[in-house]
Amino acid sequence: MSKLKVAIVTGGNVAERSVSLKSAETVRKHLDDNKYEKYVIELNGTTFSEQGTGAVVDLNDFSLNKGGQRIQFDLVYQMLHGHPAEDGCLQGYFQVMGIPFTGCGVLASAITFSKQACKDFLRSHQIPMAPSLVLRKNEALDWVALDSLAVPVFVKPNKNGSSYGASKVKEREQLEAAITHAFEYDDEVVVEGFLDGTEFSNGVLRVGNDVYVLPITEIVPHNEFFDFKAKYENQSQEITPARLGAEDAAKVQAQTKLIYEVLGCAGICRFDYIKVGETFYFLEANTIPGMSEQSIVPQQARAEGWSISELLDHAVNEALAKVAVTAG
Repeated sequence: MSKLKVAIVTGGNVAERSVSLKSAETVRKHLDDNKYEKYVIELNGTTFSEQGTGAVVDLNDFSLNKGGQRIQFDLVYQMLHGHPAEDGCLQGYFQVMGIPFTGCGVLASAITFSKQACKDFLRSHQIPMAPSLVLRKNEALDWVALDSLAVPVFVKPNKNGSSYGASKVKEREQLEAAITHAFEYDDEVVVEGFLDGTEFSNGVLRVGNDVYVLPITEIVPHNEFFDFKAKYENQSQEITPARLGAEDAAKVQAQTKLIYEVLGCAGICRFDYIKVGETFYFLEANTIPGMSEQSIVPQQARAEGWSISELLDHAVNEALAKVAVTAG
């Protein structure tokens, strides 16, 4: 059988670019060479081109003209964190082009990319969450509303990942500077009540017709919170499986499955929580989670007894199955 031609889309013009490139390299390395013909396609500005050769993708049909040969991709493996992949923009384009892609569709991506919209959507499903409010650039700060959230609080861009622009504010006098810093990364900022507890993260995907929840990871940051350095510069302890009793682990995994289903997610996702008392509060959704070999989801896959190749195969198989159902 001929190999599937897979475009691993990465790069982008956002703060998370370096993380995306690292994740894409893991995908390239671990997608089975016997099954897939792999092309790493990098977004720079408005141009998609093949990493290494610089061959440019024709956006009329997302094909690659390489050495006089036109390559039509059978599948796009999305490994671009942030805009335009994690917010649903690229998904809409690939749908129009009729190209299968891994991960969530337009609606789930758009909802989850906005931290506050995701929380607002989940509120009706009785998911526990910290109180929060959204600020918009160039609007006057509503200090009455802000004062309703007693410090400490977290201040973070509403539509950004990897903890870029995020701060923990302990004193009211620090709040305006933290908000200004977060606005450097987004035109909306979330101010969220601080929850003093233990952080957990849980990966989930679809295997065949079933939603499959992975083992849970407990996160012990060396810093104030799970910031960029804790995530990517080994300044945290990540314990997989988490040190939870069977009842608590089942509670987290059931909540993860519920969130995945009510949001209409697809592909590999990861949901983050903080445990306070007996309650696991939802923090945020990651619909294109980091995929370096040290990242949380690959850790959880290994704890499940899967190789990274097996994990990636599940995402590919689901993407192809969705197309087969649509065609049928």
